[in-house]
Amino acid sequence: MPTQTLSLNQSQQLQMVLAPQLRQSLEMLQLPILELRALIQQEMEQNPTIEDVATDQANVEIEPPASTEENPNDELDFEKEYEALAKLDDEWRDYFFQDLQNRPYTSDDDEKRRFLLDSLPQSESLQEHLVGQLRLADLPEDEARIGELIIGSINNDGYLLTGLEELAASTNTDLRTLEDLLSLVQDFHPTGVGARDLRECLLLQLERLGKTDALPGAIVRDHLQQLAGRKFPEIARALKVPVEEVQAAANFIATLDPKPGRLYSDEQANYVLPEVVVQKVDGRYVILLNDDQLPHVRISRHYRRLLQDPSTTSDVKSYIRERIRSGAFLIKSIHQRQKTIRRIAEEIVRNQTDFLDHGIARLKPMTMAEVARTVGVHETTVSRAVSGKYMQTPSGVFEMKYFFTPGIKTANGTEVSNKSVKEMIANFVASEDKTDPLSDQEIMEKLKAEGISIARRTIAKYRLVLRIPPSHLRKGY
Repeated sequence: MPTQTLSLNQSQQLQMVLAPQLRQSLEMLQLPILELRALIQQEMEQNPTIEDVATDQANVEIEPPASTEENPNDELDFEKEYEALAKLDDEWRDYFFQDLQNRPYTSDDDEKRRFLLDSLPQSESLQEHLVGQLRLADLPEDEARIGELIIGSINNDGYLLTGLEELAASTNTDLRTLEDLLSLVQDFHPTGVGARDLRECLLLQLERLGKTDALPGAIVRDHLQQLAGRKFPEIARALKVPVEEVQAAANFIATLDPKPGRLYSDEQANYVLPEVVVQKVDGRYVILLNDDQLPHVRISRHYRRLLQDPSTTSDVKSYIRERIRSGAFLIKSIHQRQKTIRRIAEEIVRNQTDFLDHGIARLKPMTMAEVARTVGVHETTVSRAVSGKYMQTPSGVFEMKYFFTPGIKTANGTEVSNKSVKEMIANFVASEDKTDPLSDQEIMEKLKAEGISIARRTIAKYRLVLRIPPSHLRKGY
């Protein structure tokens, strides 16, 4: 049997590796505007050579380059790069101010922007809300501790995840005490909290409303599964009541909250800030980038002066050069990001003018590959550029990905967007006879009459996406 040994070997191979600066550029392209703002502020904290234009309104002149230098060769190598950085800084500042209609960006504007974006309140969590009520109950210390354990086992939807038997074994507490404490927690606000399943959650809410002995309570207690399937005739026969009363009770049950804990969810709200604003001016659509939400950064003039000061040591100059290069690349990446998003937005508006004028029925099929070819970038670049970005139009705010949809050929050879087809299906269902709702086959025939030929299974898939029940569940509803 051969022996196993360890050895070191050298080998050469070719592989593609993304440079750190390219990784940063791609990351900035993909970030939504609020996250990009946070990234720029982080870079400003780490790189002293980057400053916000609003923080330095003084017009400091740059002194001429010094004639003497400890390392003249290094200074000559950096001279051309330095001139390019200064030019880039000026271009970037002009770029930010071009949409401000020559209005100076003041410190008041910056203060308003920071106030709007930084004053996000911290909401109270469900567990904190319940513990606060538990302390008002004035329980003995050992019972209060077990009550907090019960509250800690309640998830964000308001349901108790751990069984009482398991809690009893882990706390050496008798089951009766745990049941009494759970009943106490279930009396807390929000109503329905502490339930172990959906049936108990709804019954707790009906009990608070005095409806447990009425028809809604009987349906939830004994016929919840049939209620989920909207089998009203079966429920009516079992409870010996008219179908109309069952439907009225079902409508009342639908007003209850199946997840009461969501009122105190500790998840951060998803704030949407449009990246692109589309306005109609003199009969044509104009595209504006929402640049006001980004810090107006530039290379600090103070550090430029230090770089040209002959009294600055070589170590300090080396550090400043490195930081200026990093800051210049950041500025260039921001400029490239905004330019790419603008070009893609222009192409979207050019293709979807009919949608902006007439609505979703006129949405045209469009793929990222087509836009990439027109703009002159790779398809993955388009995907990154529209990811998480929103466009504000006269018809509303839409995610930029919304405009990229596959097409379905019509009888005359043209293509319509699948979103337009979904809209047509929704309109057919909305206007149908509720006593005789349309089947998928009948919807398919209606679409065929409009020149759109798609399979019945595709209609069923679209209907599920639209959350439209099948025809036998829509009858009489």
